[in-house]
Amino acid sequence: MKFIDNKGITDPYINLALEEYVLKNFGEEDTYLLFYINAPSIIVGKNQNSIEEINTDYVEENNIKVVRRLSGGGAVYHDEGNLNFSFITKDDGDSFHNFAKFTEPVVKALNSIGVPAKLEGRNDLLVEGRKFSGNAQFSTKGRMFSHGTLMFDSEIEHVVAALNVKKEKIESKGIKSIRSRVANITEYLDRQMSMEEFKNLILCSIFEVEDVADVPRYELSEEDWENVYEISRNRYQRWEWNFGKSPAFNKKVSHKFPSGLLDVRLDVKKGIIENCKIYGDFFGIGEVEDIENRLIGVRHERVAIEEALTEVDIPHYLGKITKEEFINLIY
Repeated sequence: MKFIDNKGITDPYINLALEEYVLKNFGEEDTYLLFYINAPSIIVGKNQNSIEEINTDYVEENNIKVVRRLSGGGAVYHDEGNLNFSFITKDDGDSFHNFAKFTEPVVKALNSIGVPAKLEGRNDLLVEGRKFSGNAQFSTKGRMFSHGTLMFDSEIEHVVAALNVKKEKIESKGIKSIRSRVANITEYLDRQMSMEEFKNLILCSIFEVEDVADVPRYELSEEDWENVYEISRNRYQRWEWNFGKSPAFNKKVSHKFPSGLLDVRLDVKKGIIENCKIYGDFFGIGEVEDIENRLIGVRHERVAIEEALTEVDIPHYLGKITKEEFINLIY
């Protein structure tokens, strides 16, 4: 495994492009670790409806960037008090959905500095029942990344104000206040520590070295950076990617499954599905457009929907949500 230094860049448009570039262009068998810190921004999950995940007024007033990432999962708030880590590696068939594998080195590092962190639920790291890290994954063509946040010293009031957290999500966790659910790592340290020192401690622990200078690294070339900036321009800086168009719909159904929230919008006219959009914070591998396209033009009746989805492996797209659960939801 090698560490990739992002040169202190805090622009989420660049950092997400760097992650994608390494994923899609570096050695098939190699593993890389990337750290990045973003300026205030909301990073929304691949299949989320961005505009519904954010507090628009607050985001505009505070010049907070909204950027869509490649991985599924829910929206997260980033700022200079939050350290992001990303393990970029081979998808060996057993690693996707295995959050324990990738969070374990981070948990171990935190435990070593006295933070009683542990993985709980689907993809969260908690300390004494309070969340300080959300994790997500993306897989493509035999490669994958598993990335997560580490709220070291984030502005928690901004986290609460910037995001619109769905009622189903709060109710499913049995907690009324988001503020009471989240924590900063600094609250659990026995001494003051800068972000730089924290970052180096985590790095040394993961690579099992005494000195940060001994961490094996991959140095990005000028050509690498040019390619990263091109991906940033073509994807992450584009409104079409970050927000996209929300189609008109007259039927909305949603349900919080154990594996994530699924929210389906249908535009049904004269009994025919004219448009379909699937949103949610589930972790699938396939592009949900495949399901949406199969349902367009289909009669809105159970038999027709079942027939349209006969050859579709629903869990491949929606994670651990079955075909029957999906059909029961939309019909």
